Amino acid sequence: MLQSLFFEAYILLASLTGALLLLWLGLDPTLVALLASLSYLGRHLYFLGRLTLLMRRQHRLAPPFPRGLWGTVYRSVAQAQQRARKGLKRYTRFARRFREAAVSVPDALIILDKRQRIEWANPAAAELMNVHWPQDEGKRLTEILHQEGLGELIASDEQARPTEMVPAHNRAIMLSLHNTPFGERKRQRLIVGRDITEVFHVNRIRRDFVANASHELRTPLTVIAGFLENLVDSPVTPESHRRPLHLMCNQAERMRSIIEDLLTLSRLEMNDRSPELEPVDVPEDLYQILDEARLLDKGEHELISDIASDLLIRGNGLELRSAFSNLVLNAVKHTPKGSRIRVTWREQEGAPLFSVKDNGEGIAPDLVPRLTERFYRIDKARSRTSGGTGLGLAIVKHVLNRHDARLTIESDVGRGSIFTCRFPEGTALSRSEQPLHHSAFGEASS
Repeated sequence: MLQSLFFEAYILLASLTGALLLLWLGLDPTLVALLASLSYLGRHLYFLGRLTLLMRRQHRLAPPFPRGLWGTVYRSVAQAQQRARKGLKRYTRFARRFREAAVSVPDALIILDKRQRIEWANPAAAELMNVHWPQDEGKRLTEILHQEGLGELIASDEQARPTEMVPAHNRAIMLSLHNTPFGERKRQRLIVGRDITEVFHVNRIRRDFVANASHELRTPLTVIAGFLENLVDSPVTPESHRRPLHLMCNQAERMRSIIEDLLTLSRLEMNDRSPELEPVDVPEDLYQILDEARLLDKGEHELISDIASDLLIRGNGLELRSAFSNLVLNAVKHTPKGSRIRVTWREQEGAPLFSVKDNGEGIAPDLVPRLTERFYRIDKARSRTSGGTGLGLAIVKHVLNRHDARLTIESDVGRGSIFTCRFPEGTALSRSEQPLHHSAFGEASS
């Protein structure tokens, strides 16, 4: 850089020397100044025009470069061109590899532009979703796939739950559609269609087997439990037989609870959404659940409630009561005596929120993701003693899925746990707008 400045100073000094020489020869000073300016500026205009012409023609700048500041400019432009070429090569190589990967993916991939029209699709989209690119470029996906709820899935600005559908062009397959917004302001969409036919059939076979087996077990279990109760209550039963009979009655009741929970799970899994949505008086249900929890608890825990008595929700009353009851009773059954349990029902940012917080032993972070699995127990011995079936949180998860809600679990070992149900916006109702019968239960307190 210093050499360039020195060279420019040298050129300027040479121009001034020439001007002085012309003045010494007796030329007009104005003419001398004009000639000196033209000679100095002419050099700059030449290199500027040459650079502009080369860049306009997209020529690659190569040595030799002019001396001085223009040499620095040319050299900098050449380096920028070199970096741009390398970047373009990397981008081209990446785009080629991305396209090769996208083409080889067995799932259907469809990119929708800002107007939610088809911009690109991979070959799998033709087979799974009947979308052929580039023939269908510019069309709306709803013009090709006529599926209820597809428009809402595409319009959603957040990654929503997948939608399952049977495409009209191939009734033999079952698809799961995912929507992932991306781009500026998340106005573009990546639609992923996955063939879940095999998984769907396996799950249906499993559900049918569980439902049928549970139905078949219910009748003989009812008969066995009835005879056991008669034997326990009979005055001719020897005293030494009563304790074994009581244990058998307890196990029969536990088996009945498992069967009922399995039947409930099977019913919930039959449909993704609850068919009956109506105003649900959640506060009244919670007061009753808390009273039931106190009867079960017998004063061994501190139950505290924070219930918005005017907040209702649109949903299925029986399903929601089952989910809330499972969470409250789980806290009572699986926390040590003397623990504090807080039940909260309120509105947060325009959406209903239900939570159960305890200060019990807590759950290790690596175990939290498994809590909603069927029959999973952290402490198997303690869970069996407390009478748990291992299906409660699985039922909660399915009930919330049917209401487009989410279950989040936060826990710290030694500090307790928080189970939170977050419902979508627009499901909250006000008691003043939806007058319902309210029970005589008072608000629960500590």
